[in-house]
Amino acid sequence: MYKHILVATDGSDLANKGVTQGIELAKELKAKITFVSVSEQLPSYGVVVAAEWATSPSILQEYTDHVNKATIDILKRARTLAEEAGIKAEAIHIENNSPAAGILSAAKSEDCDLIVIASHGRRGVTKLLLGSQAAEVLSQSEVPVLIVK
Repeated sequence: MYKHILVATDGSDLANKGVTQGIELAKELKAKITFVSVSEQLPSYGVVVAAEWATSPSILQEYTDHVNKATIDILKRARTLAEEAGIKAEAIHIENNSPAAGILSAAKSEDCDLIVIASHGRRGVTKLLLGSQAAEVLSQSEVPVLIVK
């Protein structure tokens, strides 16, 4: 059935449910897993200073370094869980992209045949205000998508 599963994670408790489900499915199907985490692009330094988010380029760089380290740790934990379950796993960190676009790009470039992504299942005004990366992945994906709630 599925041979290569892409599992999206941001390290949140909800995303960890997706990681667990992806690992269980991969184990059952004897499939490979690729974990992906996407870091969104930050505004330019000028916009950051104007908005008073940071007072110097070094603060912005410190923030970027922190995000990169946190993402590496998230992906490392996911890979470790998969490998402990006997699943071959890879991990990709995509920087400067929207989560949905990064996930879709990774699924295509890694030749994955299923995407596993967690969703809060928001509706109505909450969905409009917060958006839904899972809904965007679902609507644009060329491969099946498993939504974990």
